[in-house]
Amino acid sequence: MSAQTDGTQMKPDRRKTLQSVNESGGLFAIWNHPNAHQITYFGLHALQHRGQTSVGLVSYDDGEFHGLHGNGLLTQVFNRPEKLERLIGRHAIGQVRSATQADREDNTNIQPLVFHFSNQTMVITHNGNITNGLTLREQLEAEGAVLSSNSAAELLIHLMRRKPAEDFEAAFKASLRELRGGFNFCLLTESGLYGAVDRNSFRPLVLGQMANGSYLLASETCALHTIGAKFVTEIFAGQYVVINDEGYRIGVYVEDTQITIEPMEYIYFARPDSDIAGVNVHSARKEMGRRLALEQPAPTADLVIGVPNSSLSAASGYAEASGLPYEIGLIKHQYVGRTFIQPTQELREQGVRSKLSVVVNLVRDKSVVLVDDSIVRGTTIRRLAQLLKESGAREIHLRIASPPLRFPNFYGIDVSHTSEMIAANYTVKELNELFGSDSLGYLSVQGLIDSVGLPIENETGGLSLDAFTGAYPADIADCRESLEASLTPLQEKIRKGASCDE
Repeated sequence: MSAQTDGTQMKPDRRKTLQSVNESGGLFAIWNHPNAHQITYFGLHALQHRGQTSVGLVSYDDGEFHGLHGNGLLTQVFNRPEKLERLIGRHAIGQVRSATQADREDNTNIQPLVFHFSNQTMVITHNGNITNGLTLREQLEAEGAVLSSNSAAELLIHLMRRKPAEDFEAAFKASLRELRGGFNFCLLTESGLYGAVDRNSFRPLVLGQMANGSYLLASETCALHTIGAKFVTEIFAGQYVVINDEGYRIGVYVEDTQITIEPMEYIYFARPDSDIAGVNVHSARKEMGRRLALEQPAPTADLVIGVPNSSLSAASGYAEASGLPYEIGLIKHQYVGRTFIQPTQELREQGVRSKLSVVVNLVRDKSVVLVDDSIVRGTTIRRLAQLLKESGAREIHLRIASPPLRFPNFYGIDVSHTSEMIAANYTVKELNELFGSDSLGYLSVQGLIDSVGLPIENETGGLSLDAFTGAYPADIADCRESLEASLTPLQEKIRKGASCDE
């Protein structure tokens, strides 16, 4: 394989192992297309919002693998046409990735990872978080395994190679059953393309088909729209898919499943033009805004504005339901990345100062409803409230189109510590005082469930509510000790079923 990697390599340590599996990103892979590398490039471009730290793309054709990996955005890594054009082949796989600062410094984790063996080559990429990853790593190392990265993707490869008596597909299924937490995998070999989804369908993985009949896998349906592919189906909890020259086949690797989709996909992460489990993301966000207006009205308000860009759908829904005018009161400066996924607090705060500005003449002397999709650390919303006050707004009513985020996420969203969540330490009343707003209202948990409206009949409406309630639908395994040690008094009350905001 020919590959390019920027930066230095670092030896894994225990601290980084805990962080490395906390990866999230966008996956794309295609089988049997004459322009596989170009299709994959455009597919990853459509998924760039899912990861802005690094990019990798590997192609295969006629016995040879070709790859390029690097830090930065897709256009930064593929900054010259010849870099893409040399990745020839009818099959390709790639990833855009988000990472913490410590993991960002370790370029051994830039996926896809390529593993050459005497009888085959495997190229693998994943997103999510394997919650028993540390335990599996220690077990594998005790058995003599030598791991070359901190990535959970490598764990699956080692598990598979320890089942030599089984055929490839059987080893794939058996190894998936050993994993806990949230994950999606794409795996490319000389003979086929494989995909798999965890037992809970925390994040989407969809199957599409090109006009020439070739099949592909992608993290969101928006990638299908970009490349002109037809949606075939979504891969759901406990399922895997095999794609080869004969077509595709979907199987089940485990029967004990429960669909609990990560609600942050609808609230924040996914592109508005994507559909997840048959529900359009924009429509869900707009309905969250409508429901929020009913639950948390602002009777004295003059207008509604949203925080660009993921909150605009909810803001328009709030305005419609409340009968207030919807205005573009905040302007987002282009080319500034999301503050939520910046790797350090210092960079997040700098991002807030540089990414948004107020349309002063619009908000001066007005009572403003400011709709945001969620509050994690409180950096952005506190700064925006201050900016609106400085711009002459008479009142600021903050309305959040999700319930308070109060518990760590261990399934792949980059909020894995209680210290990072301001609502884990303060009630809504206290947060209102901290933000300097005139009122603060969140969408209820039931309001979120009803707004998304998944056609799934279980007690959580097909959503994972752990970030709001502390009830985790999948085993958090190696993460449990750190969770229990870091619980705040407010979190303890919520886990016992007590209401802390009334």
